[in-house]
Amino acid sequence: MQKITTQSQDKTSKYDGIEEALDVSSDIVPEAKPEPIVPVEDPTSTREQLKKDYEYTRGNLYALIEKGQEAVDGILDLAQQSDQPRAFEVAGQLIKHVGDVADKLVDLQKKVNDIENPKKSKEVNTTNNTMFVGSTADLAKFLKQQRDK
Repeated sequence: MQKITTQSQDKTSKYDGIEEALDVSSDIVPEAKPEPIVPVEDPTSTREQLKKDYEYTRGNLYALIEKGQEAVDGILDLAQQSDQPRAFEVAGQLIKHVGDVADKLVDLQKKVNDIENPKKSKEVNTTNNTMFVGSTADLAKFLKQQRDK
């Protein structure tokens, strides 16, 4: 009788000499997967950071608006003295920019309000109405078939 060897036995027997020469082992050891580390955030520090960032950004936006208003006053005086169309164009652009910064200030307030008071999602109720189109005789046959099943 012939000796039947499995493929896994052949592989290990082929490499036994190499393993001994290199002083290594070919045993397959399953790798232990470490559990992922979930960082725990302190809600008070997050709120403090939000408040600090809000106050910093709000202060910067107020400073930009004030400097922009001073610049608008200066450019309007210059435009009136020079009667140059380009000076009035620059004044108009500067006025628009100051208005945009004021809009950013309002948007900042809305964003902070949305973060502090998240909206609850509304439940969507789906109503499916099934309708039978046919005669009453057809309906009676259908119902009779359903009862017989």
